[in-house]
Amino acid sequence: MIENRGLFFLVFFAGSFALSYFLTYAVRRLALHLQINDVPDAERKIHDRVLPKLGGLSLFFTFTLGALILALTGGADELSLLKLAGIVVGGAIIVLGGVLDDKYDLPAWLQICFPTAAALLVVICGTHISYITNPLGGPIVLDQYKVLGYPVFGSLFVFLWIMGLTYTTKFLDGMDGLVSGISGIAAVAIFALSLAPEVNQTSTALLALVFAGAAFGFLPHNFYPAKIFLGEGGSTYTGFMIASLAVISGGKIATALLVLGIPILDAAWVIVKRLWFRSSPFVGDKRHLHFRLLDIGLSQRQSVVILYLFAAAFGGIAVFLQSYGKLIALLALSGLMVAIILVVALLYRRKNPR
Repeated sequence: MIENRGLFFLVFFAGSFALSYFLTYAVRRLALHLQINDVPDAERKIHDRVLPKLGGLSLFFTFTLGALILALTGGADELSLLKLAGIVVGGAIIVLGGVLDDKYDLPAWLQICFPTAAALLVVICGTHISYITNPLGGPIVLDQYKVLGYPVFGSLFVFLWIMGLTYTTKFLDGMDGLVSGISGIAAVAIFALSLAPEVNQTSTALLALVFAGAAFGFLPHNFYPAKIFLGEGGSTYTGFMIASLAVISGGKIATALLVLGIPILDAAWVIVKRLWFRSSPFVGDKRHLHFRLLDIGLSQRQSVVILYLFAAAFGGIAVFLQSYGKLIALLALSGLMVAIILVVALLYRRKNPR
């Protein structure tokens, strides 16, 4: 039975991978036809040639088809169809906003409307968290106060969580293959945890596996030297999906935090620096860690693989640790991030003395 289930998972992953891989060829041609391309910008970007965007469409259509198959075949029985619809339609809103931004360069206030609407839709469709496990004591209850049947704090937490991760991957998308690879790693970690005996959510595991297949199927086109970019729709959609999958898989927030910990801390640090220098937190620059790795002499491939390894290592740790262990791992991750920043800064100063 276990072998049969393993084969089923393998077929599902392979199908998602293949669909995303071959669909990307069509998406690339569509982007070129519509002239939705990414133009080099020395101040904010590192690529030196015009490349098509819209890669997020491959991930979106692959996941949506997988979710539809699960819904029609009863594979999503453990998950409310309303919640699943909220995630799928919310993803469509995210991707639509990204495509429009890629084509028309929307103002920041309008850009944020799409992920806001998507996150709200997920909450309205019933996705919330009742409590947060507290490794130092009893659980932190979030559903004691309700308005119109919705837990105030549980719903607010999910909304802020989705928005935070959506913008984390948006900020992270500055190097070929970085977001698609790390998102795939995060989805695999959620898949593994969803199958744990204390969770046992096969439907959520399958959804995470579909998304992992979609991300890894797109990666050969996106890894350095990239032939197509995720675009705004793809970079935000990946964060939205990881955030949503983490919530519906039994609130595996700590797992997602561990896998995406370095990008999250990096994004927070960069936002603080942008605000400190009175620049917009939503306008890209080269202050991110992955750009700093290039500054000290690493290649794009080396930088991306290093960040992959960190994500995979902490994702693997998350699969086997309980709540208290994850807290220790999060603290260790924070310390590691500080150490990385200091080491990179030291190496940069040595390489570029004033």
